[in-house]
Amino acid sequence: MHFADRLLQACKAKGNALCAGIDPRWEQLPIEIRRRHSAGTLDAMAGAIEEFSLRVLDIVAPHVPVVKPQSAFFEACGPAGMLAQQRVLAKARSLGLMTILDNKRGDIATTAEAYADAGFAGTLHDGRRLPVWHADALTVNPYLGRDAVEPFLVSARRCDAGVFVLVRTSNKGAGQFQDLRADGKPVYQHVAEAVAAWSAENLGVCGFGDVGAVVGATHPAELARIREWIPNVIFLIPGYGAQGGSAADTAAGFRADGAGALVNSSRGLTACFKPEDPNWESAIDRATRAAAQDLLQATPMHALKR
Repeated sequence: MHFADRLLQACKAKGNALCAGIDPRWEQLPIEIRRRHSAGTLDAMAGAIEEFSLRVLDIVAPHVPVVKPQSAFFEACGPAGMLAQQRVLAKARSLGLMTILDNKRGDIATTAEAYADAGFAGTLHDGRRLPVWHADALTVNPYLGRDAVEPFLVSARRCDAGVFVLVRTSNKGAGQFQDLRADGKPVYQHVAEAVAAWSAENLGVCGFGDVGAVVGATHPAELARIREWIPNVIFLIPGYGAQGGSAADTAAGFRADGAGALVNSSRGLTACFKPEDPNWESAIDRATRAAAQDLLQATPMHALKR
């Protein structure tokens, strides 16, 4: 099934479009898990973030359609961390969750092909694809232009996966380059229009393509404008919750029928407790339910339940 159709189906099945970001920072992990992995080595750290992330998947799976592991926190633990990432992605799939691997790739030629194949269809060896991450989508940096994005499109389309391109990001310094004007338009508008063109190359039955836009909730005015410019592109919206964006700030990213956007929350779900709290699992469950309800009340997302 086409990526956009699978994504919409998953959101309708859960009745929301909340994406649970998995950003396992050692200092924020529950103390009970850190004590079980206290050898002071990278392998021990990797064991801790794997245990925590796998448990998070069990907790959020009944409530959300999508999870987004942040590759940096796994990679920071070395080879064992990358193996942990592979296991987390595999378990997410086994739980019926769609996965977005957040690694913001951006390179050219065979380097980009290698990144893309690792993320999607698998590395080619003697005519056979060997799966690596097997994600449903990757995040991609478009700064190098179409030839840097092309290998990700090719690999994603080989296995009905998707690509989310950085358009208007949620960080404080986003405007340094993204707001610069070229031919009378801000750079992020040029990127948004390119994303719309790439997305239109491969549309699903739902009318959305397999190329989405990353647009932050911390810039709600720009979010509304970008939705007007590119009405048929799926948005991945970071910045909700811990970064300061409210549920109402994300509303303009949705179509009236509740489709067209995923709202990500990372620290708001998986760092919503004090490390010494023995009831951290219940805290994540409550935070996930509360975030979904918050978004249902403040955005057109509630139309997904009809």
